[in-house]
Amino acid sequence: MLLGLGLLYVGAVLVLNGLWLLGKIEDREIIVVNVVSGVVTLAISLFWAFNPEADAGSIKGAALTLLFTATYFWVAYNRVTKVDGRGLGWFSLFVAITVVPVAIQSLRGADSSISLWMGWNWVGWALLWFCYFLLLTMKQPILRFTGAFTVLIGIVTGWVPGVSLLQGWLNP
Repeated sequence: MLLGLGLLYVGAVLVLNGLWLLGKIEDREIIVVNVVSGVVTLAISLFWAFNPEADAGSIKGAALTLLFTATYFWVAYNRVTKVDGRGLGWFSLFVAITVVPVAIQSLRGADSSISLWMGWNWVGWALLWFCYFLLLTMKQPILRFTGAFTVLIGIVTGWVPGVSLLQGWLNP
């Protein structure tokens, strides 16, 4: 159930951040969903890493989820402080590079439809974080593309599967 909870908030924040990039939400308004999603993913990560039954797999899951957490808190921080986002862009490159082997390993080891889907999620998230690097640090003119891609990735990798897991329509 924690995976469903986390993915629901990943979906919400990505969809809303995409709409924000497309000019549909004000800078100050986007802070709330980023902080809430950051708190949710932080709590899940702390549980996965430090519960009495934590193992290598749950700690890896926590470490990877904290990459999302840091991103959401950083987006909120940037909106409060009104900085240009270059630091977040460099962090996004770090994350994109970090999760490429995760995507490859997930796809190679996929033994079920859910593990195959998770592998493709990592591919999508790596591409999305790379778009943020290009947009924020390299100042490439891809704002509209990145906004639309963020909405799409939010729906496909977060919102729909999060709701499906929480409703019991999908089993991890």
